[in-house]
Amino acid sequence: MISCKIKSTYSFFLSLLFFLLTVFSSFAQGEQASVSQDGLTAGTASGDDAVAAAGETLFKNNCASCHAIGEKVVGPALRDVHKKHKLPWLKSWIRNSSQMVQSGDKEAVALFNEYDKQQMPSFAFSDDQLTAVIKYIEKASAAPAALPADPGTGGSGVAEGGTDGPGGGAAAAGAAGKYLDYVLIALIVILIVMVITLLIIANILGDYLRGKKDLDGRDLELVNQRFDFSKIYKSRAVQVIVGLIFAVVILDALIEETYGVGIQQGYQPTQPIAFSHALHAGQYEINCNYCHTSVYKSKNANIPSANICMNCHSQIKKESPEIQKIYRAIENNKPIEWVRIHNLPDLAYFNHSQHTQVGKIECQTCHGQIQNMQVVYQYSPLTMGWCINCHRETPLNTQGNKYYDNLVKLHDEANKGMAFTVSSNGGTECSKCHY
Repeated sequence: MISCKIKSTYSFFLSLLFFLLTVFSSFAQGEQASVSQDGLTAGTASGDDAVAAAGETLFKNNCASCHAIGEKVVGPALRDVHKKHKLPWLKSWIRNSSQMVQSGDKEAVALFNEYDKQQMPSFAFSDDQLTAVIKYIEKASAAPAALPADPGTGGSGVAEGGTDGPGGGAAAAGAAGKYLDYVLIALIVILIVMVITLLIIANILGDYLRGKKDLDGRDLELVNQRFDFSKIYKSRAVQVIVGLIFAVVILDALIEETYGVGIQQGYQPTQPIAFSHALHAGQYEINCNYCHTSVYKSKNANIPSANICMNCHSQIKKESPEIQKIYRAIENNKPIEWVRIHNLPDLAYFNHSQHTQVGKIECQTCHGQIQNMQVVYQYSPLTMGWCINCHRETPLNTQGNKYYDNLVKLHDEANKGMAFTVSSNGGTECSKCHY
């Protein structure tokens, strides 16, 4: 019958669309998988690579606060410095630059005068360590130059050493994902258009069939059949289900809001100066303790004063609009009003040095990947439950500390196989934080 043919055609189109969506979804997953595997082929490390890797560690621990490969910091940029000076000269300069200046070496004196007679520290490196540092500089010099940083935000482009930038694998993955999003949106639009078209065709055929005189009773009943939507929303069962769903959603929202009172996770205020941790702690790998001088020895991690900024910025990036704000603050004898991000209630006691110095907790444990943040935000919830879970899960470092010997022995006898955590030492007792 004609009405059955309409239903068959409609079912066929829906099946076809479902098949196409399935195929394209599989294609999307395949594309994403192939993109995620790019660049994962393991490489081989030669002897030179191992030496350069050791030199990189030495460089970052001793030199990175004053030098960069492709940019002048406190001292000169070091790209291709091995081509400008001979190897013995470089080793002597790194080992004791003051001695070379005093000896009257022309290159050393010229370099000393060029940088306003700033004294470079001496380093008691062995000959092998000096070779490793220079080998790292050679390798880093051969890598593509970093994109220039935005002076307004302190942002950086490609990090030294070949880190992926805007044109790397991450960008390719993003482009592929964006393309697949467009395909799926187009398919959804096509599906909607086809459904509307089928409904229009069904209505036209229905009107046509109603005008025919030779239909039997069953066909006529099918043609004149109307779907009553009012029966759905007037149904008692449907009303109860919708009411329950609405009540659950409202209750869940209220509970979420209640639990969120006083929690500022994700808080990311705009600071008076656009300071980038990604540039300073990430690209240049400046130790947190250099700016936050009390983080290892005090209850509080202090906010750096402007004179710490001037240790470097009295020489570099002086023309930056953001650096000029620091100069104005110093000239006007007015403190920089940084916006505090991490706030604990007065009823809770927290000691930074106890965690960083004694407990050897890394900054990233509480503050997240701070070295990747252009603008700092609150990474952790800083709730009591979050602190307690950390105390329950973090093993206590008792190695070489005889104070804990008997306590660890008693704990192991009573709790075989369980780690000796902060909680095991009374770290979840109320008065530890509330007194």
